Amino acid sequence: MEHTKCLIIGSGPAGFTAAIYAARANLSPILYEGIQPGGQLTTTTEIENFPGYSNGISGPEMMEDLKNQAMRFGTDIRHGVATQADLSSRPFKVTIDGGKEILAETLIIATGATAKYLGLPSEEKFRGQGVSACATCDGFFYKGLDVAVVGGGDTACEEASYLSGLCRKVYMIVRRDVLRASKAMRERVKHISNIEILWNTQTKEILGDEMGVNAARLTHKDGSESIIDIQGFFLAIGHHPNSEVFKPWIETDENGYIITKAKTSETNVSGVFACGDVQDTRYRQGITAAGSGCMAAIDAERFLMDEADKACALNEKK
Repeated sequence: MEHTKCLIIGSGPAGFTAAIYAARANLSPILYEGIQPGGQLTTTTEIENFPGYSNGISGPEMMEDLKNQAMRFGTDIRHGVATQADLSSRPFKVTIDGGKEILAETLIIATGATAKYLGLPSEEKFRGQGVSACATCDGFFYKGLDVAVVGGGDTACEEASYLSGLCRKVYMIVRRDVLRASKAMRERVKHISNIEILWNTQTKEILGDEMGVNAARLTHKDGSESIIDIQGFFLAIGHHPNSEVFKPWIETDENGYIITKAKTSETNVSGVFACGDVQDTRYRQGITAAGSGCMAAIDAERFLMDEADKACALNEKK
C-alpha cells in the first residue's frame, strides 16, 4: 500500500496551488485530479480577473499553467477519483477509483463544487458560449448587452444586481410568483430600473448560433410561450459541494460544504484540511480558491512539523 506525507484530492486553482506550496515544502505531495481535471475553470473560455494575466487567458490554459508549475516542483499528479475514505485515524486511508489505496499523513480536500444546471440540452450546447454559472467571472463580457439570470434566491439577486451595473437589461427568470431571497435582496432588485423580473416563468430552450446565445424560449404558468433576446444566460440556482466521500468523517453544513475552523483550512479531523469551493459558500472565485490552497498546504506543513516535535519530545522523555 502506497504511503505519502501529503495527499491532495482535486485539482483546479485550490488543489494545484496547494500542490505547489506542499511540493516546495518537501512534502512530496500526490495529487489526484478528480472527476473534472482542472476544475470548473476549464469550462470558462476567458479569464480576465486572475492576477498576473494582463491580457486574459482561457480557463484550460491557466489550469495547464498551474499544473505544470506544480509538476515542476515535484508534485506527482495522477488521474483518478477518490471513491472511499477512512479518516478514523492517521495515516488516513483513501481509495482511488474503487481499487488503489493510499495512506496519507495529511489530506487536503480540494474537490470543489459543481454548479447546478437546468438540464437542458441547449444549456450544455452553449456552455461557455453565453451560458455561465458565475456573473462575477463572466459578466464583463456582456457589458452593454442583454442577459438573463435564472433563480429567485439571494444568489440570483446578487448576480442580477451585479450584472445590472454592466448590462443594458437584466431579466430574472423566476419560476414562482415570489422571490425566495432575503427581504433586503428582494427590495434591492425591485428598485433597479434595468432589472425585469419574469414571474411564474421557466426556460424551455436556449437559442443561438455559432456565435453563441442570442435568445431564450420561455414558458409561463398559463401555458403560453415567449422569446427574449439575450446574449448571456446565467444560472444562479445553487452549487453542489463535492464532499460526499468525506462526509462520514468531516463536518459539513446543511448544504454539504465542509466547515473549516476560523481563518484556517483545518477541519474537525486533525490532519485533514479543506480548500477551494468545497468549503467556500461566499466568494467562489479562482483567486480565493488559490489563496485557500496556499493556506491548506501551509497548515499541513505546520501540522507535520508539530507532530514531529511531539514525537521528539516523547523520545527525549524516554
